[in-house]
Amino acid sequence: MSSAEEKLWAYIDGSATPEEHQAISLLIEQNNAYRAKYLELLKLDQEFAAIELDEPPMAFTYNVMEAIRAEQAQKPLKAAINSTLIKGITGFFIGTILLLVVYLLINITWTTGSPGTPLTSLQLPDLTGYLKSPFMKGFLYFDIVLGLYFFDRYLRKTNVVK
Repeated sequence: MSSAEEKLWAYIDGSATPEEHQAISLLIEQNNAYRAKYLELLKLDQEFAAIELDEPPMAFTYNVMEAIRAEQAQKPLKAAINSTLIKGITGFFIGTILLLVVYLLINITWTTGSPGTPLTSLQLPDLTGYLKSPFMKGFLYFDIVLGLYFFDRYLRKTNVVK
């Protein structure tokens, strides 16, 4: 597009400065080439204004949004959950519980009387100091909550709770 056309479009659109507006109007009055180009562009602008814009059907936006919503609904929830993370957490807690059981078995004093008599003097280690610590209370609380979560998940899978 030439510089003359740009000036004429600015004149037609009204985006020219007042000085440019006066200069272009003088050019249109004095120069036949400018006048012809101005009339051509003015006619084109009127045709553009007369064109009706095509509008999409009324339900177009609704259909597009429903298609997007349906596409999002098809993705399973398991895709968002990292299974290795869940397995790692499960392994940590199982390992911790196993270590606790092994520690208890190692510290039990296995004294018996004569062969054939029952274990009457089985003594467990004193765990009151361990169970009263805030760390152990937090650990047991977390294990209980995790156990309830897995129990709830099991019930939901078997459709007992709806």
